[in-house]
Order: sequence, then C-alpha cells, then structure tokens
Amino acid sequence: MTTATAKPQMNDRREIFGWAMYDWANSAFSTTVGTVFLGPYVAALAATAAEAFPDGNARFFGIPVAPDSFFPYCVSFSVFMQVLFLPILGAIADYSHARKRMMQIFATIGAVATVLLFLVSGNLWWLGGVLYIVANLAFGAAIVFYNAYLPDIASEEERDRVSSYGWAMGYLGGGILLALNLAFYLFSDALGIPGDIAIRINLASAGFWWLGFSFLTWVRLKPRHAARALPANETYVSMGFKQLGQTFREVKHFPETLKFLLAYFLYNDGIQTVIAVSATFAAAPIARGGVELDTQTLTAVILMIQFMAFFGALFWGKLAKWIGAKQSIIVSLVIWLGVVLFAWGGLKGDSRILQFFILGAFIALVMGGSQAISRSLFAQIIPIGKEAEFYSFYEVSERGTSWTGPLIFGLVNQMFGNLRYGILALIFYFIAGLAILPFVDVKKAMDDVKKYDAAKNSG
Repeated sequence: MTTATAKPQMNDRREIFGWAMYDWANSAFSTTVGTVFLGPYVAALAATAAEAFPDGNARFFGIPVAPDSFFPYCVSFSVFMQVLFLPILGAIADYSHARKRMMQIFATIGAVATVLLFLVSGNLWWLGGVLYIVANLAFGAAIVFYNAYLPDIASEEERDRVSSYGWAMGYLGGGILLALNLAFYLFSDALGIPGDIAIRINLASAGFWWLGFSFLTWVRLKPRHAARALPANETYVSMGFKQLGQTFREVKHFPETLKFLLAYFLYNDGIQTVIAVSATFAAAPIARGGVELDTQTLTAVILMIQFMAFFGALFWGKLAKWIGAKQSIIVSLVIWLGVVLFAWGGLKGDSRILQFFILGAFIALVMGGSQAISRSLFAQIIPIGKEAEFYSFYEVSERGTSWTGPLIFGLVNQMFGNLRYGILALIFYFIAGLAILPFVDVKKAMDDVKKYDAAKNSG
C-alpha cells in the first residue's frame, strides 16, 4: 500500500492540476454515457422489445417497465446501492488512509464497466442498465475519495476557486470527447458504420477516456498520511464499521453541517435529475410530452451547454468570492427553479428550438457553479480526518448519482404518459432546497468543526 513520508504542501499547482484532471477524465462518463447516448439508446432498444407486449411496456426479468422510464430507474437503483455502500467505504478510507488506492480501484472498475457497454444491443438492451448500475456505483465511490482530497490540496480561502476549476476542467474534458463522439455519430453513415455500432463505440470510448486520463491524477496526487496498520484480529471492513459508528455518535456536534447536507440532498437531486433526463426529454416525440428535437439540433444544444458550462463554473467561483458561497448557491437555485418551470410550460410551437437554446444557456450558466460551490462550502464544515466519510454521504446526491429524483420522474412519466409532468414533479426539490439553505449558519458550522478538531487534538 502507498505510504507518505512527508506531508505535501497545500495549493501546489501541479497537484491541483492532477486532481482536476480526474474531473476531466471521469466527466466523459457523465456526458457521453449518462447525459447523451445511453438513455435514448437503451430507451429505443427497450421500445422495440416492448412491441411484443400488448401493454407497450418492455420486460426486465418479467417486470413491466416503460421504455422511457427504464434508464431513470437504473440511475435510482444505482444510487440506492451507493446509500448502502459508500459510507462504509468512506470510513474504511479514512481509517486506513487508503483514499488514493481506493480511488484507483473504483475508477478502474467503473471505466471497465463503461467499456463493456459496447456489448449492449438488440435483446441485450437490459445489459445497458446493469452495466450502468455497476459503473455509476463505482463512479460515485471514486468521486467520494476525489472530493475528500479538496481540503488537503487547497487552503480555506482557495477552495471555492479550486473546486470551480475542477468542475470547469470536467466540462472541458467531457465536452471535448462528447464533441468527437457526436461528430463520429453524425458522420458514421458516410464512414460506412451503422448508427447503433457508432453509439456503442462512443459508449466504450468514455471508459477508455476515463481510465487513460486518470493516470495523470495518479502520478500527481500525493497520499496525505502513512498507511495505518490494523489492530490484531481486525479487518479494514470491521474497523470501517467501528469508525462509521463513532462518526454517527459524534454527528450531533455538527447540526449546521447536517442542515446543509439535507438542503443539498434535496436541491442537487433535482439538478442531477434534470441533467440525467434532459436528452430523453429533448428527443422524445411531442405526443409523449417531449420537445422532439432532431439529432443535429440536440447535438448543437448539448455542445453549447458543455462549453458554456466551463465558463459558468469559473464565473461562479468568482461570484462566491464576491457575495459568499451560500448566497451564490441560493442565486443558482432560483435560476434552476425557473428552468424547471420553463421546461414544463414552454418549449412549444415553431419557436421551441430557439427556446431550447435559451433554456440550455441558463442551464450551462448554473450547472457547474451550483455544484462546485456546494462542494467547496461542504469542505469548510466537515472535521479533519473524516473527509471521506462525510463526502460519502454528500455523494449520494452528487454528479449522476441522484436517487429519488429519477425515481419520481420515471413514476410520474409512467403514470401520466407525459414527460412534462415528470419534469414538473422536480420543482419540489428546488423549493425544498430554497426553504432550508438560507437558514444554514455557515459561520457556526465552521466554528463547530474547529471546536471539535481542537478538542480531538487536545485529547
């Protein structure tokens, strides 16, 4: 196991670049797989399979499922699995000081599962959901350890900027691969490659991109502590459970941190669901409540969002410096609320294409910023030595890992047969977040952490 002989310095530009490159690497999974290609592709395959049944639903091991709802269900189930596994993984990482090693293991599992998406075709449509569940679970686990590095590599006054920089690099890296994949898909006929094969190649490419660029992170990201030896008759799993139990007993010392976490669970579940279902909503026929954009228009909007989000994330880092982190998140949630309302009531008629571009611009403005500042704010209000544990709870509603949102979207769509009602149901998440977040006392949360750390060090 890797050990550290000296504590590396904070704010090291080379290390911060290496850390941000993991965002560049894994964002290929979020964009190419989670946002663009896999959902519509699996939905189309499931719709073909559903033609054999009179109720119009496909069968997943005998269970009726609406083709448009299958992928949101898989997202939801993968996050349910994260709820069970990520906290114990975070506790093991904090106890063993093996964050980097565990990040490497889960990133590799996720990337390999993504490469295997190439096998999804025809009657194997359900395999796309199974592999996505594995990949997304691994994606979330690796992100826990990635996020836990933020307090180690950036000082308190630099965390908003560094977090925003990481998100911006993610949008740039994910956007570049997505642009290449979309170009490959659009010109696949001219290259003599069937469209479904092109999609499968694109899905697999995200896994190769994820794993390949991760090596830049492994080279530059330094372990922060020497590996901890196990007590006699103990395993890392048993010690992880003990550490997690201690954290639960001590969590009463951080009431404001818990309040922020509750607000984050709510509003970010809404954000992630909007991102996850956007391609399905845009491509679906008007009869099912979708916008019914052609492939070229949808491609242009998605690429615009990706590259505008790069600048949006950097801008939100500056906004947090001007008006404060919490206030900047509140501003972003008001914009998200408007996005959901417009997606429900607008995007109709001959001007729906222009409307969708405008909506995409607003999404790009707030998409990375609201999440980047949330991550850096959370880093300020968690105790030293328990970063991976606390980020394991945080990750339950991080990128691509929302849980209840996709479930509600899928259920409402299946009940009413209209995607717009599914979108409208998401308004609850932003209203709930705006109802709780203003009452989080960030200063008290930071003071609580400092008191806890001081008492721990003196003890």
